[in-house]
Amino acid sequence: MIIAGNFKTHHTRSSTLAYAQELDSLLVGHRSEVVLFPPSSSVPYNQFEHLQIGVQNAYGVVNGAFSGEIGLEQILELQVQTLMIGHSERRKIFGESNQECFDKFRFFAQNNIKIFFCIGEDLHTRDDGKTQDMLRAQLEGIDLDYAHLVVAYEPIWAIGTGKSASVEEIWHTHSFLKNLGVRVLLYGGSVKRDNVAEILDIDGVDGVLVGGASLKIEDFYPIIQEGEKRC
Repeated sequence: MIIAGNFKTHHTRSSTLAYAQELDSLLVGHRSEVVLFPPSSSVPYNQFEHLQIGVQNAYGVVNGAFSGEIGLEQILELQVQTLMIGHSERRKIFGESNQECFDKFRFFAQNNIKIFFCIGEDLHTRDDGKTQDMLRAQLEGIDLDYAHLVVAYEPIWAIGTGKSASVEEIWHTHSFLKNLGVRVLLYGGSVKRDNVAEILDIDGVDGVLVGGASLKIEDFYPIIQEGEKRC
C-alpha cells in the first residue's frame, strides 16, 4: 500500500520538518510506503527512516535559466528521488498540457526518479461519457512499464469538494486503467479517514493520494493505519 500526502501550498519549512519528524517516529515497524509532498520551499532533506519526501513539481532540466522553477540539481541536493507530475491543479491553473507532462516524464524517468503521474477527468468530460478517452490521452505519451511509476487517478470534480467518487465509479475506472497496463494505481479525490477504508478495499486500488486530510497528523495517521491493515 502507498499512502501519499500532498500539502499543496500549505505548511512552512519549520512546520513541515516538525510534521515529518513526528510522522517518521510513528511509522516505526510499518510496512506501507508513506510519501509526503510539501511545497518546494518547504522540502526538508530526505533523511527519514520510514518516510519518503517528494516534490510536487519540477521542470525537466538539470539546471538553467528557468525562473521560478526547480530542476534535477535542486531535487537531488535534497536527496529527494520522488516527483509528482501532472496534478490537475498544474494542468488547469497553470495550463500544463499533456505534452508538457510527457516531456517531464521522459526527462525524469531517464534520471531514474520515482514518478507519481496524476490523471483525471473534469465534470463536463464525465457527464459526456468521455472519461476513458481523456484518461487514455493523458497516459499515451508515457512508458507504463517504467519501473518507478505510480499513477494517481484523481477525478477533478472530486478534488477539494468533499465528494469522492462512488465505490462503483472507482472500481470501474481503476479496472479500465489496469487493463491499459497501469501497474501501481492510487486513488485521490476528497480522501479522508471516514471513507478511506472502503476505497482501499476496492480491487485495483493500490493506495491513496490525500490532499486536505494530510495537513494534520491526527487526520493523516489514521489513513495510514488503514493502509497498514491491508499490507
